[in-house]
Amino acid sequence: MTDISVIGIDTAKNTFEVCGKTALGRVVLRKKLRRGQMIEFLAQQPSGTKIAMEACGGSNYWGRECFNLGLEARLMAPQFVKPYVKTNKHNRADAEAIAEAALRPTMRFVSVKTVQQQDMLSTHRVRSRLVGQSTALTNEMRGLLQEYGVVMAPGAKRFRKEFHAVLEANKDKLSSKAIELFSDLRKELSELDSRIEKYEKTIETDAEMHPISKRLMDEIPGIGPITANALVAAVGDPKQFKNGRQFAAWLGLVPRQHSTGDKQTLLGISKRGDTYLRMLLIHGARNVVRFASKHSDRRSTWVMELAKRRGINRATVALANKNVRVAWVLMTNPNAVFNSNHVPEKYKEAA
Repeated sequence: MTDISVIGIDTAKNTFEVCGKTALGRVVLRKKLRRGQMIEFLAQQPSGTKIAMEACGGSNYWGRECFNLGLEARLMAPQFVKPYVKTNKHNRADAEAIAEAALRPTMRFVSVKTVQQQDMLSTHRVRSRLVGQSTALTNEMRGLLQEYGVVMAPGAKRFRKEFHAVLEANKDKLSSKAIELFSDLRKELSELDSRIEKYEKTIETDAEMHPISKRLMDEIPGIGPITANALVAAVGDPKQFKNGRQFAAWLGLVPRQHSTGDKQTLLGISKRGDTYLRMLLIHGARNVVRFASKHSDRRSTWVMELAKRRGINRATVALANKNVRVAWVLMTNPNAVFNSNHVPEKYKEAA
């Protein structure tokens, strides 16, 4: 097996399909292994062997195990592997397609997350789920109150602040069972808020302690502790991107194209990559755009002029794109200096 160039592994919970290929794409190894046999199989491979997998559930764990054994783990997005499946989809065909895709010289790979990055990402995912549950619960409470003829003012903060007062003022419209029900729902909402606050404090502490995330927070308007921490956790090695534009494209903050011949057609943003991270960046940029009219620096002036010409939403996405490019520079070059008031001429022309 010394002529094996890459080993493609189709991972699962219990059963793993393995396919080894030479540099010319010839299949020289096929195996079906149980989960308990994987470490022993990997340990038998020569140091530096490329192990290719799809970037899916559990892939980061196996990637770290490969590195610990002196192997080179290569993770790929599933959509980049799919075109190489030559026949009907099954585990054996998937493993061969993974190995074939990994041999392509232009293939893009995903960096393996460290345990620390995995911890941070897990915290973000739990917090995001709790925020969604909190929003759903608030909407449910609004809807149930409306059935009794009680309409609450819009706004999550205002809802929490005025809920008890509104409940007291409308006791005549509510039965005793309804009052008890809404009291229980308010307690549930308070518990969710407490858990969200706990995770946000954890994220903020991690962001303050990490030198790169702290630098992003301090130097880029629109990037706070949650966004900075998520960037550091999700990106891994920022040098895997050639430039800031490639980084922005990875996050789906560049236009989609549908061009043919000499006709170039640009559409809305591609929305590829990490949806959660893109959402944080756009929300942060939206907050900057919202208060830009109160400032007279060059950055705020650029944002306001762009908003007048192209609208608030396009200005928000353009600012998020700019923030991502600046973040890439700060993450890859510790000596870089960013002046938030400086707007390069190319951004003015692009606007």
